[in-house]
Amino acid sequence: MVNEFAVWALGADRPGIVAAVTGVLFRMGCNLKDCSMTVLSKHFAMVMLVEAPDDVPANALEAALAEAESNFDLTVAVRPLGEGAMLFVEGEPFIVSVYGSDHPGIVHHVASVLADHSVNITDVNTRVLGEEDGVPVYAMLLEVTLPRSLDPAALDNRIQAMAKELGVDASLHPADADVL
Repeated sequence: MVNEFAVWALGADRPGIVAAVTGVLFRMGCNLKDCSMTVLSKHFAMVMLVEAPDDVPANALEAALAEAESNFDLTVAVRPLGEGAMLFVEGEPFIVSVYGSDHPGIVHHVASVLADHSVNITDVNTRVLGEEDGVPVYAMLLEVTLPRSLDPAALDNRIQAMAKELGVDASLHPADADVL
């Protein structure tokens, strides 16, 4: 029997954070089932799904992470994962890319169009790339899963209409190795 936990950490980026946090997990007998780590505007963010031995409760894991939390000025949290989480696995992998002048609401509008079509977003990456004509240029890449019953061309048409309203370029492509 194993316990499953979500563990996340956030703090100013600096070398050694990953080693410190994963070292605690290793010493506690844990296994990383899945993880995502990134730097967001000089801030390190990490989310992990962790399998721990059945004798390691969430509070013990969080207490063990206190040293890494204090040494790296992190905010760390551990939460048990309950049974019965619905996984959205049926469907086809696609990529949505968005590029244009940065302004509020881009992520919300794109995510809303996808939600309206029961599209599951599995990963999002955004960047401000620089400036064009004095305006910051925004780029967003979303990995999504389309329901098998959804016509990709119809979704792409809706994405194109939304992009025109927002004044950005957007496209939908199958998640082939050539696109990535």
